[in-house]
Amino acid sequence: MPKVAPELQYSDEHEWVSRGDGNSVSVGISEVATDALGDIVYVDLPEVGSTVTAGETCGEVESTKSVSDLYSPVTGEVTEINDAVVSDPALINNDPYGAGWLFKVAAESDGPLLSAEEYASKNGGDLS
Repeated sequence: MPKVAPELQYSDEHEWVSRGDGNSVSVGISEVATDALGDIVYVDLPEVGSTVTAGETCGEVESTKSVSDLYSPVTGEVTEINDAVVSDPALINNDPYGAGWLFKVAAESDGPLLSAEEYASKNGGDLS
């Protein structure tokens, strides 16, 4: 069963949010999503300096099975992207909650987010 990290918040679209200092948040996709997608071979992320809006598409993830839109879980300005996952998208499969993070946002507001418990209950993940 895919792991759900208890310290994170999640969107209905399977993105996770990790709070940093101030209003900085890191965004990635859950292990539930990576398991469903299979081997990720390409990722298209928003540009640094662009504005993302909670609930709206901001990029895409392509796997051997399908292409899926990325939805921003927060509204704000993109401050950093993870160049390592652009170069090696398999990092997302191998470490979705660590080295596989996607981008960081100076968040102005959150979209609707689920607790880890709510997300695991809804999507069948294992809280660990």
